[in-house]
Amino acid sequence: MIKALLAVALLALPHAGWAQTVPEPPGYRMDHYRAPVPATLEGVTVVGPEGAYALWSKGGAAFIDVLPQPPKPGNLPKGTIWRDKPRHSIPGAIWLPNVGYGAIADVTAGYFRAGLEKATQGDPAHPVVLFCLEDCWMSWNAAKRALEWGYRSVYWLPEGTDGWQLWDYPLERVEPLEGQSQTD
Repeated sequence: MIKALLAVALLALPHAGWAQTVPEPPGYRMDHYRAPVPATLEGVTVVGPEGAYALWSKGGAAFIDVLPQPPKPGNLPKGTIWRDKPRHSIPGAIWLPNVGYGAIADVTAGYFRAGLEKATQGDPAHPVVLFCLEDCWMSWNAAKRALEWGYRSVYWLPEGTDGWQLWDYPLERVEPLEGQSQTD
């Protein structure tokens, strides 16, 4: 009887606050990149799709997509045609794949730095919006890294292109920024 009453009481409680909150880790996320992300990133401005759209519409902010790009499988049979999966992103965004891992090689860090410099015209105060997909730690790591490298107007869009698309904002096909190998 007591268990039944307790179950009824629990069902009557409002569901607000039941969602698991994810704390900010002290360093970079090193694995399981497709998982719930924190609601915050210290030193970074968190924006939702509407806020990102306002920045995009106004112009002046650089948008950087950090979705990883899978490498071509090395064991494909001879003569197999390989086609990368197309990436549809926020119009005007620069796609810098593979820069959001927790640990990145020097060549990848150089590629990321060059992409940030290109997007901001070398101005560390220039607003930059980093994103990936919803529940993707790649953009969290990339925004944290940009902040640590001295960028002062860093925005993070945790919902990424998933949230952007949900609001029916435009998308366009993008290609990775040319440069050093993006796949370590």
